[in-house]
Amino acid sequence: MNEPRNVVVERQGAIAIATINRPDKRNALDNPTRLQLLAAFDELRHDKGVRVVVLTGAGTKAFIAGADVNEFVGRKPVEVLKALHETTIFDAADAFPKPLIAMINGWCLGSGNELAMACDIRVAAETARFGQPEINLGMMPGGGATQRLPRLVGLGRAFKLLYTGQIIDANEALKIGLVDEVVPARELRSRTMLLAEMIASRSAVALQLIKEGIRASVRAPLDDGLRHEASLASVVFTSKDMAEGVAAFLGKRQARFTGE
Repeated sequence: MNEPRNVVVERQGAIAIATINRPDKRNALDNPTRLQLLAAFDELRHDKGVRVVVLTGAGTKAFIAGADVNEFVGRKPVEVLKALHETTIFDAADAFPKPLIAMINGWCLGSGNELAMACDIRVAAETARFGQPEINLGMMPGGGATQRLPRLVGLGRAFKLLYTGQIIDANEALKIGLVDEVVPARELRSRTMLLAEMIASRSAVALQLIKEGIRASVRAPLDDGLRHEASLASVVFTSKDMAEGVAAFLGKRQARFTGE
């Protein structure tokens, strides 16, 4: 039996649109989806006909609503630590040598928000919603939020979003610098593609060097921070609170955290 196409890539001239294709799961990231997205990034980085990549989610409800929580049950800390120190989709997006635009069409939470932050530019529909709700499951982010979010929105706002798990709307995300442009939902694709076409018309060599230069401006401290975050995130998997948070989420009940 063929593996489901959880990531669909279409080409429109020099622009490739990579779509997370799990609309029934609000495009939540499970392991097959992550592996397919890594493969898509690898293919597109070597495709000389592609000059700009747009990343989005299938349907109108979600960009990526986070990780697939069902995969958290029973995972051992050593498994998590190993996974977080391998090449991740966040690493691949961050290191992608061509312009990468997140076209955010709905819920953008947890790992979805972390993936969007690893892109170069974020264009959001007015209906999009953003947040890092890991704290509500007794968890912490493991895909870069403790490092990239402060760089985008500042320390205080990052602390508030990560401590509370608050969900914010697109206009608030624009106000604090989490996204770069907000447009009516019906115009999201056309406006994003117009931006992508403008960028694709520029020198590919210059674009790559500009990206490399901008990324280098924050690279040294970020690498150290990401390694530390990965270690901390693996430790969280040993806590009773995380086990309780996941069980409560799957059981559709209020979590009872004990601080253990």
